[in-house]
Amino acid sequence: MRALTVRPGVKDSLALSDLPEPATGDGAILVESLAVGLCGTDIEIVRAEYGEAPPGSDVLVLGHENLGRVLEAPTDADIATGDLVVGFVRRPDPVPCPACAVGEWDMCRNGRYTEHGIKGLHGFARERWRAQPDAVVTLDAGLAEVGVLLEPTTIVAKAWEQIERIGQRAYFGPKVAAVTGAGPVGLLAALLGVQRGLEVHVFDRVTDGPKPGLVADLGAHYHAESVPDSGVRADIVVECTGVPSVVVDVMTHNATDGIVCLTGVSTIGAELPVDIGGLNRNAVLDNDVVFGTVNANRRHYQAAAAALASADHVWLSRLITRRVALEDFADGFARRADDVKVVLELAK
Repeated sequence: MRALTVRPGVKDSLALSDLPEPATGDGAILVESLAVGLCGTDIEIVRAEYGEAPPGSDVLVLGHENLGRVLEAPTDADIATGDLVVGFVRRPDPVPCPACAVGEWDMCRNGRYTEHGIKGLHGFARERWRAQPDAVVTLDAGLAEVGVLLEPTTIVAKAWEQIERIGQRAYFGPKVAAVTGAGPVGLLAALLGVQRGLEVHVFDRVTDGPKPGLVADLGAHYHAESVPDSGVRADIVVECTGVPSVVVDVMTHNATDGIVCLTGVSTIGAELPVDIGGLNRNAVLDNDVVFGTVNANRRHYQAAAAALASADHVWLSRLITRRVALEDFADGFARRADDVKVVLELAK
């Protein structure tokens, strides 16, 4: 079967390879891949910045954002042939650590987890894959065209869950939310903010292309200026760029009792002149909370599925700005100025 692979540690080794069918030992359900979303993580793996092949393999199949349809399933499972499914990216470590033992592999304590298409497990950019029934979540059939957005939605579903849990430390009545970055994760974070009835402000650098219109049609406010220049003091900030200067901006320009959630991963080595004393003083006197979040567990997948099901499916489809056939993968990895989300299609 066809699969999109890299040789971890070898820069620009992206190739369409012929691999054996998935082993039955990989899981009791067989899934046909429908679509795989491309993101910055995939690009970084292609650049050999990280990535780890499964034991005994020289290559790693890419693709962690996924959507598939069940071809085979056990008769005693809650999943049936024809179901639309998304596979979980991260799998628990083998010990397991206390977090993994209770199904919170996104909070793994020892770092021995594996991740499809990233660390120690083949990804979903292959024509078929297998998994155990407890390693996937089913989707409403109406999400067939946009279900590939589920995995990035899980990231912000977890972010919003953690924000709301932190908010319960005391009085919590947020009215204004800011999202930095109008890529797929930022736009989906804004969607979940609007669904919560908040006044949402989205910040990005571009002034044309699809992003301003997507934000406006969501009922949110688009800003091409910086957070400090906007004058917006948000009760909640979801930072989705990882740009160091933006991270500092949102940490220093939020409302009293503000909660800042960092989802973007910064490049190591960036240096900025920062008044640490002032940063600490403001955080203490304003009861601020700044926290980071990554990955997601089953309840976040379920929350994300519910969020997508209740969203405007036409709006969601506009986030997918290009659909590229698997054999044209090189075109999919060539970034264009108006890209929001690029999706590889493996089957119709």
